[in-house]
Amino acid sequence: MMSRKRWLALIAAAMLFVASAAISLVSSPAVDVDEWVGTGTSYKQTIVETGTDFGKSIAILELSGVIQDTGSAPSLLNTGVYHHRDFLKQLEKAGEDPNIAGIILQVNTPGGGVLESAEIHKQVEEIVQDSEKPVYVSMGNMAASGGYYISAPATKIYAHPQTITGSIGVIMQSIDISGLAENLGIEFNTFKSGPYKDILSQTREVTDEEEDILQTLVDEMYDEFVRVIVDGRGMSETEVRELADGRIYTGSQAVATGLVDELGGLDDVIESMKEDLGADYNVIRYEHSLGLYDFFSMSTNRLLSPSYELQSIERLLNQSNTPTLQYLYAE
Repeated sequence: MMSRKRWLALIAAAMLFVASAAISLVSSPAVDVDEWVGTGTSYKQTIVETGTDFGKSIAILELSGVIQDTGSAPSLLNTGVYHHRDFLKQLEKAGEDPNIAGIILQVNTPGGGVLESAEIHKQVEEIVQDSEKPVYVSMGNMAASGGYYISAPATKIYAHPQTITGSIGVIMQSIDISGLAENLGIEFNTFKSGPYKDILSQTREVTDEEEDILQTLVDEMYDEFVRVIVDGRGMSETEVRELADGRIYTGSQAVATGLVDELGGLDDVIESMKEDLGADYNVIRYEHSLGLYDFFSMSTNRLLSPSYELQSIERLLNQSNTPTLQYLYAE
């Protein structure tokens, strides 16, 4: 049974949330009300700059953090974390919305998973080619590896002079603890159906044959990365491969090499898109908008849980340590 104090805390928190949500609905008429009461996949459109031409808007979508599909949805506890499925849904809606004239991706990421990066790249490419909407990228502190991969098909790419980008390539890592285990007197017993079933196991060294197998995977994903840049940037394969040795570039260096179009911040990107569209449209930002279900679910779980900290530790321990292919800088 919950104590009276906990019940009062839950009721007070619920009242504060409802009041805040009501204000949000009034100030942001573009909120998707049907999804607002849902399970964390909704969003709201907040006007950040009012234009003089009406009818359409320029949408800003922010991608910040490691590009990784953790399977979790936005909640009151992790609104600052990148949520892959939610971002894909926002990007899809912006691409399909006839009232959106152009899209600006505000990118600040070291990259991430090969698959997740490819999913974003595909959507950006489809928006540019099929809907013929311009997609501009505004790079922040970092838009490296997978961050550049998703930017490649954009109509224009902007970066600050101090932006870190590049790191074009693929990485896969594992840890070999067999030597440490031997020193500690620990032995591992492994039963497998084939010689490569435990490839990249932490309990033994990688064989020469396994290195060859893994390198073919890395090379295949690297070739795909090169192709994406060739197609997106209109560069020759030779030019791209000379740049794609894994090194990082500043924004200024990236402009000089042709990886980035122009130097500038978000304000410059907005102004450039308005000029190219020939209209002074409103600028809106897509943001997470948590539903009532998410709030009450989180609040109830938190109040009923005997140890919320233990749940966090459990999630950390349950994270997979399986090596994966990454378009990632500074693993």
